[in-house]
Amino acid sequence: MSGAPASKNLASRVRAHRPNPVLNTGLGLLPFVAAFVLAMVFDTVIGPMVGATWSKILTDVGIAIVLAGSLNIVNGYAGQFSIGHAGFMLVGGYAAAWLTFYGSVHFFGTKETVGAFLGSGQQLFLAGCMLGGLIAAAFGVIVGLPSLRLRGDYLAIVTLGFGEIARVLGQITARQPKDLTQIKGRSLWDLADNLGGAEGFSQIPGYTRLFFVYLFAFVLLVLVYRLKYSSKGRELLAVRENEIAAEAMGIDTTRAKVAAFVLAAFFAGIGGALYAHQVGAIDPKELGFQKSIDLVIIVVIGGMGSITGVVLGASILVILPELFREFSEYRMIAYALALIAVMILRPQGIMGVKELWELSWWRRAAARLRPRKKGASS
Repeated sequence: MSGAPASKNLASRVRAHRPNPVLNTGLGLLPFVAAFVLAMVFDTVIGPMVGATWSKILTDVGIAIVLAGSLNIVNGYAGQFSIGHAGFMLVGGYAAAWLTFYGSVHFFGTKETVGAFLGSGQQLFLAGCMLGGLIAAAFGVIVGLPSLRLRGDYLAIVTLGFGEIARVLGQITARQPKDLTQIKGRSLWDLADNLGGAEGFSQIPGYTRLFFVYLFAFVLLVLVYRLKYSSKGRELLAVRENEIAAEAMGIDTTRAKVAAFVLAAFFAGIGGALYAHQVGAIDPKELGFQKSIDLVIIVVIGGMGSITGVVLGASILVILPELFREFSEYRMIAYALALIAVMILRPQGIMGVKELWELSWWRRAAARLRPRKKGASS
């Protein structure tokens, strides 16, 4: 009988949601336009203003937001526990690098970057990002359909296994040809297995820039925001809080979890593509279990189920080691101590499940500003 009150409580929370009419109008496109504009600001204003070093750090932060933000869909909103997210990142990075490296040789006759901003080379890169996301999403379906019927530790073991399988398969692929004539003599499909093997895939064109990183990051944040406050997001909340009660309400829990898993895998693949074209190489040994754990730490530190928490967690865990770089012998100790302090003081993460605009002090500050605006207008 204890399941009945839980079902009623969850049902009231799900039904309490009312669709936002703005999302059903042309105004619903405004956040995506804003994402494009903000990405341009990062690329053309903030990047040149802070210099090359901090531009690189900001790029790392943006990629971490894409990767951890996508993982937060599964671990935070759906309430599952995936520790193989780097596997989707690796798959997406390989797919994008295959298209841009071999495609550049076939289409442009060079392995270097070509074209101006949003020119032919960067269009190929965007196609590579989409391909990486789609391939990763396909693997998300393959892994998610059978495994998301499991719960708890069993699901974590399955995702860990997928991440390790992806890493090992990357290490046993064929060697990467570097000679232009040899590459041109083979079709792109024939080169699909030539991903570098244990040596890794190298000489990837460096197309990643602040614009692309933050365009994908802001688009992901907009989509996650809409998911969180939509009926589908409420279904995920119900699954996270009590899966048995959610099933009793008539929610297809497997479908909801698989949809979240596939969306997360898609953006993980895009994150892998951005990473590969920033570093210029893919080493399967670098994108294994440890990388997955790093992403889990970002989500946990920021707050599982919080959009602003992911942004804060990614920013802190990327920037903090850089601030201690001068103390090379002690910076990792300081980094670890900072993580321990956060976990002791805020075990639910910096933001918990809340957003910045849901905090009481933020609301009080906004309330104080409203009368001033009215007075100023009068």
